[in-house]
Amino acid sequence: MDRGQSRVLDDVDIDIERNEVLGIVGESGSGKSMLASALLDAVVDPGLLTGDLTYYPDDGGSVNILDLEKDELQEFRWEQISMVFQGAMSSFNPVRKIRTHFVETLSAHDYAVDEGMQRTKDILEDLYLDPERVLESYPHELSGGMKQRALIALSLVLKPEVLVMDEPTAALDLLMQRSIIGLLRDIKEQYDLTIVFITHDLPLVADIADRVGVLYAFEFVELGPTDEILEEPSHPYTRLLLKSTPNLESPVESMRPVEGSAPDPVNVPSGCSFHTRCPVGDKKCELEAPGPYSVNSDHHVHCHYWEDAVDNISMETEIVSDKAGIADSGVSQQSTTERTSEPVISMEDVEVHFGEEGGFFNFFSDPELVRAVDGISFDIYENDVIVLVGESGCGKTTLGKTAVGLQEPTGGTVRYRGHDIWDVKANGSDDTSWEEIRRSLQIVHQDPGSALNPNRRIRQSLEEPLKRWNSELDGNDRKQRILSLLEHVGMTPPEDYIERYPHQLSGGEQQRVALIRAMLMNPEVILADEPVSALDVSLRVEMMDLMIQLQNTFDTSYLFVSHDLSNARYITEKTGGRIGVVYLGELVEIGPPEQIIHNPQHPYTKALRWATPELEANEEKAAEAPIREIDIPDPTNPPSGCRYHTRCPEAREVCRTDRPGVYDASEDDLHEVTCFRALDDHEYWDSEPITDENE
Repeated sequence: MDRGQSRVLDDVDIDIERNEVLGIVGESGSGKSMLASALLDAVVDPGLLTGDLTYYPDDGGSVNILDLEKDELQEFRWEQISMVFQGAMSSFNPVRKIRTHFVETLSAHDYAVDEGMQRTKDILEDLYLDPERVLESYPHELSGGMKQRALIALSLVLKPEVLVMDEPTAALDLLMQRSIIGLLRDIKEQYDLTIVFITHDLPLVADIADRVGVLYAFEFVELGPTDEILEEPSHPYTRLLLKSTPNLESPVESMRPVEGSAPDPVNVPSGCSFHTRCPVGDKKCELEAPGPYSVNSDHHVHCHYWEDAVDNISMETEIVSDKAGIADSGVSQQSTTERTSEPVISMEDVEVHFGEEGGFFNFFSDPELVRAVDGISFDIYENDVIVLVGESGCGKTTLGKTAVGLQEPTGGTVRYRGHDIWDVKANGSDDTSWEEIRRSLQIVHQDPGSALNPNRRIRQSLEEPLKRWNSELDGNDRKQRILSLLEHVGMTPPEDYIERYPHQLSGGEQQRVALIRAMLMNPEVILADEPVSALDVSLRVEMMDLMIQLQNTFDTSYLFVSHDLSNARYITEKTGGRIGVVYLGELVEIGPPEQIIHNPQHPYTKALRWATPELEANEEKAAEAPIREIDIPDPTNPPSGCRYHTRCPEAREVCRTDRPGVYDASEDDLHEVTCFRALDDHEYWDSEPITDENE
């Protein structure tokens, strides 16, 4: 590379056993995707793959993959080892139907197309898809989960023995992730597969992997059976990674970020690559590369002092003393939201409907409406935190943008300090102005790399809000305020960061800059749209703690959007906030995190709770899904009555026709749910249950 030699895999040794599921876990940039490419000898220039890569077919013998000629390698791929890439959308040609992709793959490998297409239909049915609908669709006509399953079917059509899956569920929400995991378990047995499952999310492999390998700094630091890695890890990094992972069971006070950052691939430390971040390392670790050491015959670890790590890095989930950093960092450990009599933002029966643009062919027909938000009401108070959770396409982001004045509603009202914000924009107001509302309501986008101007230095991006809203400050004052905030969020020395461009920052550093830019407006409410979903698991707790610190400093309220219930629980428990569950444009449940997590009242909330990965293998949980249908209904044609009744295992006939109201689920009026089951005397209890047979 321009900066020197980059070892993105460094002397990796591993055996993949026949018919096992091997989980590969690691942070972004640890070498996971490069390992996947290496297994198929598909490392692209300027990468140079060396070493021994041997495949053992089930009919005996061995194949040195690196010695295969081009035509032999083409045959080897798909027929022996197949790959499922991270982005299903980018894996399909957008201008060709799904059927064409299967036909071309079969033809390229001289397979009988008719026989292959029949196998294709069988596989699609095994993945709970309608073969004719999927095959006749273009990629954009399928949901993310349907595209991912179609890609899995394409990878299986040539009957491979090994399936390599590179972050196959990264772009999917909780329910689809859990469904895909269950489907993989089924097709592994049905098609006699060996699966290499690569992910940055350690809990995700708990229910599927037989063994787990932990990658750090381009090499394996620990490898062993899944239950041992999750319950009795031996490497300091694995233990700290598990402690930093948000989950639904451990006390939030026991979760800690992994201090420091992963090494640069051009400048990997000598000796143990983790020694710069390790709490049990010494001089030996700086000089000598460790291991592997055998914990037992199946469990190996690359650490000189793994026994000390087990003794000194506790995996207990009791609340740890403040010395570990929570109190010192300024994070509130269980503050309760002080609600004023007047909310900052008040939403009343808000609707946002989108219609298709009229064209020649639909000139005489009614446009299809997408009811992205359909009659939602809630209030946001000072220093409040609300986290909206739900599946992709349920309306979370649209609802959030409507709350902060970035999307005009088609029905209902959005009020800021008692003023209808769209009336203020159109007609003005003596008490406030549209400019003041826009300053007070800000957004932090999901992808900070796209939200920051790539052609502007960090200083220029952060100066803009100060120039507009603090014109009394001169250039030196602006610079000093920016330097102070950079240091406040841990980007030290700040002088080193202020002149950088966005691409010269890590994902976590970019998100910090985006947060600072929003805070410089001194806003009252910030919409944080999936602010930690693109970050490694080890960074999520650190980023959420930082956001809570900034809330305490600037007295700001947050409206979070998330698909991860663990993250929602972490930040709402620490701030005394609420979790709102959104389904097909409706707010089906809202309340304190302890109620939503441990006493959910809506069947959809229970399904999200079930779908949230946990840090332990749980066969019973994996086998029983509290949901009847995998795929979410078409938002242009939502079900009548209760919109969840088509997927709800508790649904009854009355749910088909009657739409539930908003009912109190607790005596303190903080927990509300839209489900007939909350009422003891509703006709729901005398109604006939809906089953798959009478649906």
